[in-house]
Amino acid sequence: MSKHRQSRRDRRRAARNATTMAAPLAAEAPDATAEVSETSEAVAEAVRRTSTGLLSASVLMAAGTIVSRISGFVRSALIFAAIGSSLNADIFTGANTIPNALYILVAGGIFNVVLVPQLVRAMKNDSDGGEAYAQRIVTLGLLVLGIATVVLVIATPLLVRLVFDHRLFDPGNEDALSSAYALMRYCLPQVFFYGAFVLVGQILNSRGRFGPMMWAPIANNLISCAILVTYIVVYGSSNGSDGFTSGQEILLGVGSTVGIAVQALVLVPYLRAAGFHYRPRFDFRGVGLGHTLKLGAWTLAFILVNQVMFVVITRISTSAGLLALADGDADPAGTTVYASAFLITQVPHGVITVSLVTATMPLISRLAAQGDLRAMRSEIQSNIRLVLALLAPIAVAVFALSEPLGTLVASWGAMEGRTEAVSTTIAAFAPAIIFFSLHYMSLRGFYALEDTRTPFFLQLVLATVNIALAVAFATRVDPQAISSVLAIAYGCAYLVGSLLAITVLSFRIGPVLDWSALGFLARLVPACLVAGAVILACGNLLAEPLGLDGDDKVTALVTLVVFGGLGAAAFLVMAFLLRIREVTTVLRTIARR
Repeated sequence: MSKHRQSRRDRRRAARNATTMAAPLAAEAPDATAEVSETSEAVAEAVRRTSTGLLSASVLMAAGTIVSRISGFVRSALIFAAIGSSLNADIFTGANTIPNALYILVAGGIFNVVLVPQLVRAMKNDSDGGEAYAQRIVTLGLLVLGIATVVLVIATPLLVRLVFDHRLFDPGNEDALSSAYALMRYCLPQVFFYGAFVLVGQILNSRGRFGPMMWAPIANNLISCAILVTYIVVYGSSNGSDGFTSGQEILLGVGSTVGIAVQALVLVPYLRAAGFHYRPRFDFRGVGLGHTLKLGAWTLAFILVNQVMFVVITRISTSAGLLALADGDADPAGTTVYASAFLITQVPHGVITVSLVTATMPLISRLAAQGDLRAMRSEIQSNIRLVLALLAPIAVAVFALSEPLGTLVASWGAMEGRTEAVSTTIAAFAPAIIFFSLHYMSLRGFYALEDTRTPFFLQLVLATVNIALAVAFATRVDPQAISSVLAIAYGCAYLVGSLLAITVLSFRIGPVLDWSALGFLARLVPACLVAGAVILACGNLLAEPLGLDGDDKVTALVTLVVFGGLGAAAFLVMAFLLRIREVTTVLRTIARR
């Protein structure tokens, strides 16, 4: 073997070892998107520096996400207080949710999972650090979003018929149907602002500025909260099914859209701070956009499958309010209950998984581009172990504490004392906290490999399972249980999806779940079971002696803090005894930060 070939092999081995051995949860490092030279020695050094900074970036993003989610909780509570959980609430929730789904259908998949690797490559390879490429992307994106938004507003009647259950069009529901049309029109411009927000945010992420995108939604939540408080002051609380007045529709619909617009605008000043100066560019040909769009074709198909699933679930959930109206039932569990419970159980995913994956995606993409699959697999394995170590005990706690969680979020205004359906739905969503994040992380491995085809087929299987189970379950229960069985169907679908995704990814990069991972799970599971048992035992044995057996919001908050704290302490003790190092490393890093 020549000295040149031996030296090159040694350099590749050094690069792999630098990633495999470097602790991914250390404290300080430069930006994750620092420019990397073509030599293997520089790659190894960049990987060393980047790996040590991942948790620092993740902690910053997690902090923003926590504050954002807390404000989101307040917003959910205000929705229950202002308009309850019956048909009116489902109409508003549906109209306000659809724009995000439509944005994702139009362009979100391309913006979210294709552009970051492409932007990183442009920053590395282009003489201007990728600025011209990013300018073209922003110009093209805004054009597509603007045209799509106009078309969607014109197509409002079709969208309402597509999204809402067919019973909404029956005689006697004319007022509710009119409100659905109005709210949809007022909310659909959000599609443009969602797209602008993600476009700007992904440019910031590709330049290592992860925090602003995580903190910006707080502005939207604050505006939404102000709108709902204004609604309560002006119109009072209700839990109706007869639609809204024109003034209520303007306040709720236009106010929600203003919140999304502000969310996008607050990111703009950070672009200049990140060194990016935007000017419109329309020279789209010959600059590699065709490659990006080719990758995005499969992603668009993936998103299409996802949105078909979303529409089916939305139609089923809106049927709860309409069935309850026909039966004279005042406590349906439809779209609003489902969405609020989903929001609660997505908090751990947003705080932990999204923060970590956003910080590590440039690194994983860079390793994939270098062909270092061993180092890439090691990084993904580390991420999975870290996320499971943090999410699994949270999922157990959410299940065990679902009753006080439901009380704290939903027992307001017209909903006070009527939160059983919310609590049950939260408990039903708890397993999905784990499975959704596993699936999410596995798909990022394919995207780093620039494989958008495989995730499409994986999502096709997942959506089929979710829809089949949702339809089968929902047709067999009363309106009060529809949101709960939909949550169970969701968790089952993501269990299947995560196992399938990990299996297929293992064929590409090597075993993701190896013997060390099984050993990790053998230590994590008993630690979580002990924590869950402590919470349940405290609830059964100590609630009455401590005066925590009531159903008011103060009692619920104290219960969450006291019994949740005891469960957390039990888990940390078990983590120390069983040597779950991911937990102790996180605690040390947070303490240093």
